[in-house]
Amino acid sequence: MNKKVNIKDIAKIAKVSHTTVSRALNDKSRIRKETKEKILSIAKELGYRPDFIARSLVMKRTKTLGLVITNIANPFYTELAQGIEKTATKLGYSIILCSTQSDISIEKQYIEMLRSKGVDGIVFSSAHMEDPNIVVLAEEEFPITLVNRRTYHPIVKEKVDYVGVDNILGGFLAVEHLIRLGHKRIGVIGGSVESSVGLERLEGGKRALETYGLEQRSDFFLEGNFLKKSGYQRAKQFLKMAEMPTAVFATNDYMALGVYQAILEEGKRIPEDVALIGFNDIEFSSMQGIELTTIGQKKFEMGAIAVEMLVEKIEKGDDRQSAKGIFLMPELIIRKTCGFHLKGYQIESR
Repeated sequence: MNKKVNIKDIAKIAKVSHTTVSRALNDKSRIRKETKEKILSIAKELGYRPDFIARSLVMKRTKTLGLVITNIANPFYTELAQGIEKTATKLGYSIILCSTQSDISIEKQYIEMLRSKGVDGIVFSSAHMEDPNIVVLAEEEFPITLVNRRTYHPIVKEKVDYVGVDNILGGFLAVEHLIRLGHKRIGVIGGSVESSVGLERLEGGKRALETYGLEQRSDFFLEGNFLKKSGYQRAKQFLKMAEMPTAVFATNDYMALGVYQAILEEGKRIPEDVALIGFNDIEFSSMQGIELTTIGQKKFEMGAIAVEMLVEKIEKGDDRQSAKGIFLMPELIIRKTCGFHLKGYQIESR
């Protein structure tokens, strides 16, 4: 078996120091163009392959990122993870995926595991409002980025970058659309109050009711947990009311699917008896036979930006005085479940 070529072999042939070879192979500055080209040519001729383990020990990096989400069963995270994984790969990083089931203690265990494996940073889409695990990492200045969900803790807000959609505006657009279609009894199924996403979308819906002078009935606001089953259960509660809502805003599409099922089980029609709107525009929502009106957000782009922000922090350091927050604009996507087409308007299939 042939001996594996190393940096010293290349340095000997090129008649330069191994430090110069290392700089050339890692595309560093402070090296003449002619020297760099000569080194790269010799490396190619000898069939040199970098030792990533040795490199990670020298650079104190593993080129690995953790991705912590709440629940892999939720289709939203599948689409978000695609943007994260593809961008990480393009930047030379691999991903370790962890699903917490929305449990703080499980999240802590995953953080410990990821750090024991030497990950360079972690992308979090599982943050609770006052998540103590995130606070500890922020205080230690361990590289992390929050995506979709965030915490309002002052230390985290000061030190940790965040990217997500403008959830308050998204919630407003959803309820406003139902109001403009003539609905006055609008039921809202929120996500967990421990989640910034749930809180903000709920706040947006309430602002729309206030803006249009409609009553905010407490019995028309029910809490779910972003999973299909909770949407189904809360919709059943609405449907048993003597004066039930004529429209429902489920604050994510996965719960909206549960609402859809419950309405049909009760012999009601969508949207003739109950209009429905969701949030996220996950893949199934556009399927024929469902055609869910929803609030769209750029999930792939959101994930890509989160990774780019994190890798920049890892590779270039962070001397900024404050964290960066990026808010993408939500989009109202009109399909058939809201009843827009029944008003005589034409809608584009999306």
